[in-house]
Amino acid sequence: MAHPQMFDPDDPLLERVRRAALSLPDAQEKVSHGRPAFFTKKVFAHYGGTRKHVTGEMEQHPQAVLILPEPMHAEVLMERPDAFVPMYLGPAGWIGLEVAELSEEELLELLTDSYRNTAPARLVRQLSTDD
Repeated sequence: MAHPQMFDPDDPLLERVRRAALSLPDAQEKVSHGRPAFFTKKVFAHYGGTRKHVTGEMEQHPQAVLILPEPMHAEVLMERPDAFVPMYLGPAGWIGLEVAELSEEELLELLTDSYRNTAPARLVRQLSTDD
């Protein structure tokens, strides 16, 4: 059964994520589980996510970006008040951040780091050294 669409295609925050993510070498977008996902061979970012509290309550974060940072960088990012551990992906090291709280530079840096952790080496080599 297909997942229902869980995003507004005209969302300006999605457009910010889309513009930054698709600027990376060979990056593409698809809808996965009802939300936009950005990938090369593997997904490096999702737009929107859910946090499950210990009480079982589900908290939606429809305008968050989910990324896979380096573990040490993740510890620092988790200190931000807008950071959360997303359901399903969190145990694999993914974290979520509210896009509205990120500058354009921060957003691109976070997406690039996640890209480096998931993209094939030949694509990572295409990134400029000053990213």
